Amino acid sequence: MPPLLFWTFAALMLIFGISVIAQPNPVSSALSLVVSFIALAVLFVSLDAFFIGIIQILVYAGAVMVLFLFIIMLLDLRSGQRKKAHAVTVAGGILIALIFVAELGQVLHAFPEGNRTAPALGAPVQDVQSVGHVLFTSYNLPFQIVAVLILVATIGVVVLSKKELD
Repeated sequence: MPPLLFWTFAALMLIFGISVIAQPNPVSSALSLVVSFIALAVLFVSLDAFFIGIIQILVYAGAVMVLFLFIIMLLDLRSGQRKKAHAVTVAGGILIALIFVAELGQVLHAFPEGNRTAPALGAPVQDVQSVGHVLFTSYNLPFQIVAVLILVATIGVVVLSKKELD
């Protein structure tokens, strides 16, 4: 992938990721998250991780976001009044962000191996077969537990949002 495309999709992912927390409307925030997921999937595909990129779109941008939007609309969330940010809060947030960027810079500077190119793979990798084998042999129980937790959470939202008819 040309560097210009990489930086374009990386910037899109970051811009829409910031938009997720900056939007006052929950539906707009969820749609911004979809765009961020798609940009992340493109970055995975650029790294030749085709299976992860496709799963990113199908599972996260598709199924999970449909579930999020369903729950948002079922709970009938309204965008509340925005609170005014105090100067101390804004200054603290900026200070934490600067500390994070400084730490990230130090870690990247202390890691020279990150500038080397990765060695080429010898044989083609069977992504789907490998992931499926590991998922249904080593991680079958956690996979089933997550499925039950998502089902229980969805039922809980439906029960909590049910309005009494009097």
